[in-house]
Amino acid sequence: MKLQDKVCVVTGSGSGIGRATALEMAREGGRIVVSDVNDANGESTLSAIRDAGGEAAYVHADMSSNDDILALMQAAVDTFGALHVLHNNAGIHESDLTTDMTMQSLPIEVWDRLMDINLKGVWLAARAAYPHMRDSGGGAIVNAGSTASLAGYPNCPAYATAKHAIVGLTKGMALDFRDAQIRANCYCPASVDTAMVSKFWEAAEDPDLVKSFMVSTHLLPKRLGYPEEIAKLVCFLASDDASFINGAGLVIDGGQLAWM
Repeated sequence: MKLQDKVCVVTGSGSGIGRATALEMAREGGRIVVSDVNDANGESTLSAIRDAGGEAAYVHADMSSNDDILALMQAAVDTFGALHVLHNNAGIHESDLTTDMTMQSLPIEVWDRLMDINLKGVWLAARAAYPHMRDSGGGAIVNAGSTASLAGYPNCPAYATAKHAIVGLTKGMALDFRDAQIRANCYCPASVDTAMVSKFWEAAEDPDLVKSFMVSTHLLPKRLGYPEEIAKLVCFLASDDASFINGAGLVIDGGQLAWM
């Protein structure tokens, strides 16, 4: 199994890609620290892992809080004795907070909240994980990017800005963490069947039109991505099978950016 006995922290793992990744990592032999701000969702993921015979623990953590993040990484070590993998998955979109989502109308407090979670929180989590991963002999950090890391999209000025920055932040991690034998990569998915994506099109004046357009941008297959498909890539990047991949941003988008 790809992650046998690896201790893995997955932020925002109560739902969506985070939940799918936590479950896949457990199937691959990892010992999982589930983390979320929604305790009911987090506990549900925890139960699903344990019901399938996996090892897991749950820790409530707000990724905009450095104290929560420090406690999360310490809890992983206290519970399982080490830390090998960090999947920085937690994130929000403008549509979670407002309907004013253009560059000129986005409320300043929404911009700040999104940056605190989607960008600063990723840096804080990697910073907090670093000494534990170093002391565990190294490991892998996998950050959640987006096709919005590489292109502009309507109604997500802060989200796209943060996701563009994730690519550079990942490269910086790969550089600064190299002596501790810690790799860092990010992945860039197109539209995936998650609550975040559904909120995005539901916020539009014509939700069906927006959803249809999002699906049509994928060359093949003509559907939304599945969280489980992204989870398999995350697990690969976290594993020793990806030992020569470092500082990269891997696109997983059904061919969207091949033509857009």
